[in-house]
Amino acid sequence: MKRSLMYWTTTLAAILAVASCVTVNVYFPEAQAEQAASKFIGGVWGGDGQPPADQEQGEPPMDNPRSSLLDFLIPAAYAQDVSISTPAVEAIQSRMRDRFSKSLRDYYESGAIGLTNNALVAVRDLSAVPLSGRNKLNQLVAEENADRKAVYREIAVANEHPEWEDRIRDIFARKWIDEARPGWWYQNDAGGWVQK
Repeated sequence: MKRSLMYWTTTLAAILAVASCVTVNVYFPEAQAEQAASKFIGGVWGGDGQPPADQEQGEPPMDNPRSSLLDFLIPAAYAQDVSISTPAVEAIQSRMRDRFSKSLRDYYESGAIGLTNNALVAVRDLSAVPLSGRNKLNQLVAEENADRKAVYREIAVANEHPEWEDRIRDIFARKWIDEARPGWWYQNDAGGWVQK
């Protein structure tokens, strides 16, 4: 009897020790981040901001469908939404929308600028811009890139996961290119320029 009690006490203590050392794993909500990126980009470029029809919504994937004692004791947390509705994100989106409608749209269409594979904008063909307008273009690209970097950080912070910034940026890199208009230029994975 005494040995049995000692066994269960030791086992319970071991389980509690393991449970106290394990952190709750919050899964990155990729599908929701893609939807948020589409909505944000639609707000900048004037699209409908809706995810593509073939994109399914649903539960985040589980790495292992079988439950275990550890899963029971320490359930995984799932983030269900990626918010872009904060004053900081909306202010950035407004600046980007104004910049796009007043200037950048023409530069995209002429091929002077293109979308990079790291979610930024770059001057692609400076010769497409008159000499007198080149400084203005460089300034616009610098402002656009500063806002893009800020929005990826702000979205991560707004969702209380600053560690998500790189993943959000990766998703935006794909979505900017996916939602670019025909004729615009973008960088492929190797860094070469391709026309959409």
